[in-house]
Amino acid sequence: MSESGSPGAEFSRLVEIMARLRAPGGCPWDREQTFDSIKKHTLEETYEVLDAIDARDWKGLEEELGDYVLQAVFYAQMATEAGYFDIAASLRSINDKLIRRHPHIFSDGDAKTADEVLKKWDEIKATEKGTAGKTALLDGVSRAQPALSEASQIARKAAGVGFDWDRIEQVYDKLDEEVAELKSAKTEAEHEDELGDLLFVAVNLARFLKVDPEQALRKANAKFRRRFGFVEEQLQGAGKSWKDSNIEEMESFWQMAKKAGSR
Repeated sequence: MSESGSPGAEFSRLVEIMARLRAPGGCPWDREQTFDSIKKHTLEETYEVLDAIDARDWKGLEEELGDYVLQAVFYAQMATEAGYFDIAASLRSINDKLIRRHPHIFSDGDAKTADEVLKKWDEIKATEKGTAGKTALLDGVSRAQPALSEASQIARKAAGVGFDWDRIEQVYDKLDEEVAELKSAKTEAEHEDELGDLLFVAVNLARFLKVDPEQALRKANAKFRRRFGFVEEQLQGAGKSWKDSNIEEMESFWQMAKKAGSR
């Protein structure tokens, strides 16, 4: 680990650096940024953090987390300049929220499992926002997020009030049912509809298995990249291009990749 001061001192230093970059006479690029212009960078940094975790690249994660924190400080500096709030208010907000929503830790609440903690969190959140019993259950699930994440949150919310299967075997049966319906679909619209249903059931299966579907898909993507890259290397080593090969040869290299441990 690299040498550094205390977390508080280093965080204060970052806030000061960001203020200097945005101040008159500071960095031209930083000064011209807006809330909207750096949103794409926030998304990029989020996925770079995930990539580092997937690769178990702890040194890389150290750096990426710094870039990730910078995004919050950048937004807060712009908010400070506009008179909206400062970073201290954001930190105070999350600290207070964590204490309020963990009564089983900081007061006399009771929650013995992760599911009970999530249920209590949602109940406290609804009470705080004054929406308990006043709005539709799924209104709190943002539509402005990737569909896979939205589906996971929708499924968890519905299951939290008892709208759920009793056993995982029932989810597998539903998955088979959706596959059959997809196979019998005739039009493009039907294919889209049935495939969506199939994916939604798959998300629920992930919930039963206690697997994060986003993470599972990211790992599947990474595995395909590794194996496909192996196939490409083998073809290049044989002096071939993709058009010089066929599916039988590609599949042979693919199986080699699996045996070689490119999982």
